[in-house]
Amino acid sequence: MNPIRHIRRIAGVLAGLAGLAAALLASGATPAFAKATPGPPQPYPGANLPPAQIHTVTRTVVVGGMPGWQIALIAAAAALLAATVAVLVDRARSAHREAAMLAA
Repeated sequence: MNPIRHIRRIAGVLAGLAGLAAALLASGATPAFAKATPGPPQPYPGANLPPAQIHTVTRTVVVGGMPGWQIALIAAAAALLAATVAVLVDRARSAHREAAMLAA
């Protein structure tokens, strides 16, 4: 058997195990972060000033959503990427089939 196949399979298994380990680590750390409580607030430099001197007015302009052209651009890029991957996978599979037919 071709040694590259062994290396490829080992690399695939290691990648799968790394993904599994990352998922387990993330799921194990999530409850700990959810129950974490913040520490006491730290004093800031203006803590001793009277309230009138540290009071500032902040106006926030809220504009919601994403423009339609950005959504369309993301959808088109995702479709182009999916089509490219599908063509590459199909070419790889057909080349593998031809090599197997020639070897038989």
